[in-house]
Amino acid sequence: MMKIATALLLLAGQSTNAFLPPSITTTRNSALHAIESSDDAIVSRRTLLATSLETLAVSSLLPLIANADDVVDGAAPSAPAASPTVVVAGATGQTGRRILERLAGQPNLSVIAGVRNVEKAEKSLGESSTVVRGAMVQKVPSLDAAGVELRKMDVSDTTESLASALSGAQSLVIAVGFVPGNPLKMNKSAHEVDNVGTCKLIDAAKSAGIKKVVMVSSILTNGREWGQEKSPGFVVTNAFGGVLDEKIVAERYLRASGMDWTIVRPGGLKAKPPTGELRISGEDTLNAGEISRDLVADVCVASLTDGKASNKVLEIIEDEETEPKVFNGLNM
Repeated sequence: MMKIATALLLLAGQSTNAFLPPSITTTRNSALHAIESSDDAIVSRRTLLATSLETLAVSSLLPLIANADDVVDGAAPSAPAASPTVVVAGATGQTGRRILERLAGQPNLSVIAGVRNVEKAEKSLGESSTVVRGAMVQKVPSLDAAGVELRKMDVSDTTESLASALSGAQSLVIAVGFVPGNPLKMNKSAHEVDNVGTCKLIDAAKSAGIKKVVMVSSILTNGREWGQEKSPGFVVTNAFGGVLDEKIVAERYLRASGMDWTIVRPGGLKAKPPTGELRISGEDTLNAGEISRDLVADVCVASLTDGKASNKVLEIIEDEETEPKVFNGLNM
């Protein structure tokens, strides 16, 4: 019962500044880091996972607790509530598949993988491979997706089609993003996927009755608004199709949607396991730093159920005990 009480406190979100364990605070005092103290700004991956999984478990147990109360009161027990359902859009991407893997391992949770091609996804999710994404060569591990339902979900589809694919779900994680390729088509691709397509997915989520949306974005997305448009990280990243300018449009669209949202802005993404502790900072505070995709997935899963992440922008990097000086492989 103590674990349940703890998780319920997390769900209640008693502190508007805390995220996950009480020792973590989201701060905004500095344009670079906004960290009040190193002890308060860092959380181990094990703590993050334990907290998020505990919260998910309690969310699933609440209907059973309610039914037990009915029996004690002498009333006929009601039918068991359906398992909560979460959709991961972009489930075959490197971050999306990590989110999918974590969710798929949870009891009493229905998981839907939103993919562009169901047949290809069935094969690719079950195989490890080495892929080229833009200028990066990365190893993609296989994924045990047993029990996961695959649904076609392409952001180029109509809003109605996307809403149909989202039917029956309560939560959505948006992990879509264009992959840099032909330099002559990057601007068009970034606009279609990270802007128009993502906004379309947000409209579909609202139409389908989705209650919670977690979006994976990037630090420096809003760089123009806090004097970072000439910073190396912004200039280099935005050179790929103006992707940061496209992402901020979708971010603002989500914030105005009326749904509960969390925007996760990671630093430069690494395919390797984390080497530093998770560092969470406030909105528009980080302009450098890198983070393992594993930690990004952990934060996204936790944000689905932790009330203290409600309607918040979380900027995240790995803490290497030095000032962050790298972003997307660029020495700052």
